[in-house]
Amino acid sequence: MSPTEKIRILIVDDFADTRENLTKLLGFEPDLEVIGAAESGQQAIALAKKEHPNAILMDINMPDMDGITATEIISNTVPDSPIIMMSVQGEQDYLRRSMLAGAREFLVKPFSADELVNAIRHVHELEKVKRARYTTTPTAGAPTTAGGGAGPQRGKVFTFFSPKGGVGRTTIATNLAVALHQSTGTPVALVDGSLPFGDVGVILNMNPKAKTLADLVGGFETTDADVLETVLVPHSSGIKVLLAPPTPESAELITGANMKHVLETLRERYAYVVVDTWPSFQEVVLTMMDAADMVLTPMTLEITSLKNVRVFLEVAEKLGYSEEKVQIIANRNDSSGGIKASDIEASLGRKIPHTVVSDGRTLVLAVNRGVPFVISHKDSPVAKDIFTLAGKLASTAEAAQPTAPKAAPARGGLRLFAR
Repeated sequence: MSPTEKIRILIVDDFADTRENLTKLLGFEPDLEVIGAAESGQQAIALAKKEHPNAILMDINMPDMDGITATEIISNTVPDSPIIMMSVQGEQDYLRRSMLAGAREFLVKPFSADELVNAIRHVHELEKVKRARYTTTPTAGAPTTAGGGAGPQRGKVFTFFSPKGGVGRTTIATNLAVALHQSTGTPVALVDGSLPFGDVGVILNMNPKAKTLADLVGGFETTDADVLETVLVPHSSGIKVLLAPPTPESAELITGANMKHVLETLRERYAYVVVDTWPSFQEVVLTMMDAADMVLTPMTLEITSLKNVRVFLEVAEKLGYSEEKVQIIANRNDSSGGIKASDIEASLGRKIPHTVVSDGRTLVLAVNRGVPFVISHKDSPVAKDIFTLAGKLASTAEAAQPTAPKAAPARGGLRLFAR
């Protein structure tokens, strides 16, 4: 964007007075321009796809489609248009759901003009940084493949990503890390890369005052394997855990480059590194997927989950990820009333290599006790499925022969964040 260009804004609110007042308010700022207004979530989606605004002001409560649902759809289909959520409700649950849907900022009504303008400029600056990353061609000869160079002693990184929340991503990732350690007897690190709202510590009943990734802020560049060991928290299962920051504000201080350095350093000492993320295409999440040997994508056999996974697979293809790198896990595979796995495979045009059965009672008991179900209910069907998954991943890792790094596709050809 040149100095003469303006930040183009789309306003979404079901009250005409609010749309008009926001338009007038933003009209006083020389670098801001309102390019459209929508009174519903459906209109917002259509205008976002057509106009690709630089920022979207989204009301959370609307009659036809709430702002969180519209945000989730726009974040997946028009990821270059960051969303600022507006709501009269300031409860933590609304903030959490909004951020998980893909919103970048959350403003509680009534807010001041300065708060609004600063939020717009902030998300726009973050988007410019992200775009710069994906329009820069990698330096010739630089190791840009997942994991960088090859070597027989380097650990494998398995990053969990799902484009939709509520599909069991964190639960599977946590139990898989424990199952890998128990099955192979090798050192395993679990990284809670769901930076804004990590739940790994809760699932494992870990000390809320334990060290986290936030303790590395300001010193990531000089962090080596020994320094990392000081913030990794031992768990009674035998794995080591790198916990997410305690607040969303501290999470914002951690960049994609920071997480890449952490994961590459963990490879030096751990046979397997399991990484949880959150539903977002932010730079830090994309970096954790870039660094992975395999991206595991849990989904449930529901139409909404299918839709989101299909969108993600299109994004993954643009990112240059092979079908071997992105593998789907059908969670709650035996749930009644769901879509058949065969129909999912036909719709996606690929096989589902991993399945996990539904066992709500076991999962609830395990979470409430703070003990992974692969320990507390080791003989349950759901635990057996996780051990089967661990066995497949370990076999794949052992079969993989060290090879020279291949050049990753130039991000200049990627249209994920291009208008």
